[in-house]
Amino acid sequence: MFPALFGWTNLVNSQSHSESFFLSFLVGLHVGTAIGLIAYFRSTWLRLAKGIGRQCALARRDGLSTLFLVSTPNTDADYKLVYLLILGTIPVGVVGLAFEHNLRTLFAKPLSAAIFLALNGLMMLGGELVRRRSSDGRSVTAVSSLTPRNALIVGSSQILALFAGISRSGASMVTGLVQGLSHEEAANFSFLLATPVILLAGVYKLPDLIGPLGNGVRLQALVGALCAMVASYFSVKFLSRWFSTHTLWPFGVYSLVVGLACVGYFA
Repeated sequence: MFPALFGWTNLVNSQSHSESFFLSFLVGLHVGTAIGLIAYFRSTWLRLAKGIGRQCALARRDGLSTLFLVSTPNTDADYKLVYLLILGTIPVGVVGLAFEHNLRTLFAKPLSAAIFLALNGLMMLGGELVRRRSSDGRSVTAVSSLTPRNALIVGSSQILALFAGISRSGASMVTGLVQGLSHEEAANFSFLLATPVILLAGVYKLPDLIGPLGNGVRLQALVGALCAMVASYFSVKFLSRWFSTHTLWPFGVYSLVVGLACVGYFA
C-alpha cells in the first residue's frame, strides 16, 4: 500500500511477481526487525536460555521424557515458555513454507492489502468485544500458565499475517485475549512469538538478497534493516508499556478507517 500511495509503480508491480527484487529488500527489513525484538527482550531470551539448561540437567536425571511433558510440577517455568514458543511457531512455519509464494503472488496488491487492513481492524475490535463480554472475565496470570493447546491456537493465528494487511501481532494478541490472557500478557507473548517467525522468514529468504535479485538493493536493504531495527525496538518498548494499561481499540479503529479509505482510493 505504501509504495502505491507514493506512486512507486515498479515496487507495486514487483510484489506480485514470482521473483521480486522488492521482496529481497523486505528480507533486510525482516532481519532488522527481528534483531530489534531480540535486543529489547534480550534479558528474557537469556533467562529462557538458562531455563533450557536447567531442564536439560533435569532430563539427564529423570529421562528425556521431561523435555516433552511440560505440564508436570518439575518442569522449569522458563523452559516451558520456550516449549510453548516453539510449538506456537510450527503452524505458521509449515503453512508459510507451503503457501507463502502463492499467497503473495495472489494477494500482494494494494487493493487486497487495503481490504485485509480493514478486516484486521474488525478482527481487533471484535476481539476486544469478545474479551469484554467474556462470561468469567478472568485472565491467565502468566503466559507460563498457557497449555500446549493454547500455544498452538495462538501461534496458528499468525497464519493470517500471510495475507498482506493483516497484523501478525494483532492476530496473535486477539487470540491470546480470547484464550484468557490479559492485554499485557497477550502482548508480551505475541512479541516473543513473533521473533523466531520474523527472523526465520528473513533467514529463509536471505539467499534472494545475496543472489541476483539483490543486485542494486543491498545497500538500501542494509539502511532499511538498521531503520527497522531501531523502529521495532522503540515500537515494542512503547507498546509493552501501552498494553499494561490500555487496549487494542485505537489500533483497531486506525486499521479499519485507513483500510476503508484505501479501499476507496484503490478501487
